[in-house]
Amino acid sequence: MQACRLVLLMSLLPCMAPAAWAQAAASGENVRMDWAQVLRAEPVYQTLRATSMVERCEQSTPVQADAAPRRGIARVVGAVRDVLTPSAASDDVGLPSTPARECRMVPVEREFRRPIAFDVDYIHKGVRYRSRMPYDPGNRLRVRVAVTPVIQAGNADR
Repeated sequence: MQACRLVLLMSLLPCMAPAAWAQAAASGENVRMDWAQVLRAEPVYQTLRATSMVERCEQSTPVQADAAPRRGIARVVGAVRDVLTPSAASDDVGLPSTPARECRMVPVEREFRRPIAFDVDYIHKGVRYRSRMPYDPGNRLRVRVAVTPVIQAGNADR
């Protein structure tokens, strides 16, 4: 009769308790679920670096052939000659030549930070704990409380 009651109780235990309770009861461990107050959740970041190639262009202005400044009548004659002489850089007479662009590919490094975990400080029954979690738990954290007696070899005869 006693064995029937024990079998009946063991068969009803998973229906009455959560899965963690059922597992703990099967292993003979004293376990309960409780809530802890979260004090702080600090993100842990992973830093990623990526290098990409970007085109950078610099404008350069064409340098005039005669470096000496023109004065007096030479200045007037030079201005008329510049206007009437076709430019090598431009097919249109009278339009200023566009500055040449020198472009080259340069590497640009970028840095990205992303949160990969959270260091969570919490308090349960007056004791502070810290755990690394994959998510931010919010204000409260569900904790599993397990109590197991310590059996020492020297005290086995008590």
